[in-house]
Amino acid sequence: MIEVVGLTKRHGAKVAISDVSFAVAPGRVTGFLGPNGAGKSSTLRILLGLDRADAGTALIGGLPYRKLRDPLRTVGSLLEGSGAHRSRTARAHLSWVARSNGIPKRRVAQALAEVGLEHVAGKRVGTFSLGMGQRLGLAAALLGEPAALVLDEPVNGLDPDGIRWMRRLLKEYAKGGGAVLISSHLMSEMAEVADDLIVISAGRVVASGPLAEVTAGHTSLEEAFFALTDPVYRSGDAESRS
Repeated sequence: MIEVVGLTKRHGAKVAISDVSFAVAPGRVTGFLGPNGAGKSSTLRILLGLDRADAGTALIGGLPYRKLRDPLRTVGSLLEGSGAHRSRTARAHLSWVARSNGIPKRRVAQALAEVGLEHVAGKRVGTFSLGMGQRLGLAAALLGEPAALVLDEPVNGLDPDGIRWMRRLLKEYAKGGGAVLISSHLMSEMAEVADDLIVISAGRVVASGPLAEVTAGHTSLEEAFFALTDPVYRSGDAESRS
């Protein structure tokens, strides 16, 4: 469903990502992990048509995002909050998104219910907590009943109950055949929800595959992550084994 091949992006002399390749399969939740500045955001922005790559391709359903006829029916995304104007109500925001993308009006109420915001549909977004804003962003992502979801830190601001809810939602979405690409800094949460992992460090993919394969030989996902991305950790680990 999602295929990235040889993606490279430079900002002047700085290389943000270099030869990044991976795939996200339908029916799977794929975790996208990396330290701050590793290239996650650059990759996701190119995938969603917000930036252009210097080399390589990023395809969703076989096409670049900019060539998708009905983008929100193909891929729903959540990057940097809900994107809603603070003076709009939740219902008004989703209604505008639906109209602009040819999505039936009935989906507004359905999407609000799916994320547990039906009781605040008439409230202004400016009064929402961070967690409520995340739920509204997810409602917009789900609005077109897309085949894929691309979510950047979707549990940010959610309380423990909300995190458990998000986990169940993503697993059910994948179980229904959807492809999910999710970035997060919460290792324990990623270990609970991800079927597959992509680990990026210094702009390059350093590991990818099923969760069990990436974490093999380590006591936890967190240990595997640091072993893959932190040169100091790797050096210390090597010394401890010598």
